[in-house]
Amino acid sequence: MTVTTRFAPSPTGRLHVGNIFTAVHNYLLAKKAGGRFILRLDDTDRARSTEAFAQGIRDDLAWLGLVPDAEVRQSDRVAAYDAALERLHAMGRAYRCYESPEELDIKRKVQLSRGLPPAYDRAALKLSDADHARLEGEGIRPHWRFRLDHDGHVEWDDLIRGPSHIDPASLSDPVVRRADGGYLYMLPSVVDDIDLGITHVVRGEDHVANSAIQLQMFEALGCAPPRLAHFGLLTSVDGELSKRVGSAGTEALKELGIEPIAVVAMLARLGTADAIEPVADLATLAERHDLGRLGNTHPRFDPAELRHLNARIVHQLPFEAVRDRLPAGMDGTAWEVIRPNLTTVAEAADWWSVVEGPIAAEIAPEDESYLAEAHAGLAELPWHGDVWHALVEALKARTGRKGKALFQPLRRALTGRDHGPEMAALLPLIGRERALARLAR
Repeated sequence: MTVTTRFAPSPTGRLHVGNIFTAVHNYLLAKKAGGRFILRLDDTDRARSTEAFAQGIRDDLAWLGLVPDAEVRQSDRVAAYDAALERLHAMGRAYRCYESPEELDIKRKVQLSRGLPPAYDRAALKLSDADHARLEGEGIRPHWRFRLDHDGHVEWDDLIRGPSHIDPASLSDPVVRRADGGYLYMLPSVVDDIDLGITHVVRGEDHVANSAIQLQMFEALGCAPPRLAHFGLLTSVDGELSKRVGSAGTEALKELGIEPIAVVAMLARLGTADAIEPVADLATLAERHDLGRLGNTHPRFDPAELRHLNARIVHQLPFEAVRDRLPAGMDGTAWEVIRPNLTTVAEAADWWSVVEGPIAAEIAPEDESYLAEAHAGLAELPWHGDVWHALVEALKARTGRKGKALFQPLRRALTGRDHGPEMAALLPLIGRERALARLAR
C-alpha cells in the first residue's frame, strides 16, 4: 500500500495558519512513508472560487516546501459525482427533497422546542412519484440527501483520538447536491478519496461528524474507507483562535521575516509533548513525524514562540542558504559574525549598515577624552590578531577603567549601539580606517 494523503482547501482565499497545520501533517505523514501528497482544490463553490486564489494556494505550499505530487480540481470531476449519486439513488441511499431553506428552518425550531435534535425528519421519503412530478411541474427543483443507516453505531479507530463512535440517528441526512445542481462537501470528497486511492485522512476534530457520515458513504459505494485522524483545532495563547491569529497567512509571515521551515517545524510539534526544535529541512521533520504523539487537546499557536524558533533556525543557516538575501558585499565571514544576533535574515542588512557606516553615536562628555585615548591607542596597534582585546587591555592599563566603563563607550563609538555581535569579531569587519575615523569623531 502506498500511503497517500490529501490536502483539500477551497480556493476562496489564501491559506492561514489553521489550514497550514492540516497541510503539514498530511505532507509529513505521506513523506515519512515514502508516499504521495495530493492537493485537491475543492472548487465546487463556483461563486467564490477563483483561479487567483487557487494559484495563491499553490504559491503558499511552494513557499512552505509542501510541494504536492499531484493536483486535482473538483470542478473537473462532476461527472464522477453524478455517477455516484445515481448509484446511491438506485439503491435507495439518496433521495430528492423540495423544502425551502425557510421551511427547513421552521422544522428545526419545532424540533428544538420539543427537546429533539434538529435532524431532518425525512418527510421527502414519503413523496410518491406523482408528488415528485407535481412539484417539479411547479418549477421546484429538488436538492438531494444521502440517507443514513440508523442501525447501530458508526465506529472507527482514530489514529489520534483512539476508538471513536457516533450514533447516526443523532445526525441529519446530509444534503449532497443543491437544487442548482452544485455539490456540497460530503459526497465529492468520498468519491475523490476512492478514485485517488487516499489511504489516510488527517483533519480537524470539527470533521468528526462528517467522518461518521462519510464512512457510511464508503460502505454504500462498496469501498474500504481510509484511516482517519482528527486533531484538536488550533487556538491562540488566549485560548481561542482569534481572527488576527487565525487569518495570518504566508504573506504576513513573510513580512515578519519568518523562515518557512520555522512555520512547518512549529506546526509539526504543536499539540504533542515533544519540544519544538529548530531543524534544517523537511526530511528531518518527516522522519520524526508521529500522529500518535498528537493529543486530544487544542494546540496553542503563539506568534512569539514562532519568532523565537525562527531566530534559533536563523542562527543555524549556512551562508550558502542565505547568500541571495544578504546585502551586497556581505560575505560568509561577515554572516558568521552577525548571524548570532539576528531573529530574521532581513536584519542582516541593518547590521551590515553598522559595519559599512556611516553611523550616528551619542557620546557622553565624560567619555570624550577616553575615546581620544582609544584613538591614539588603536593607531599604535598592528592590525592583525585579536585587535579588540589588545586595545581594551592597553586602555585598561592607561586609563584604569574597568568593566562597563571600559567596554561600553568603545562599542557605542564604533557601532552606534549598546549591544550586538562580539566586538572581537566585528571590529575586523569595520576595518582600521573606519574604526579610527569613528573614534576620532
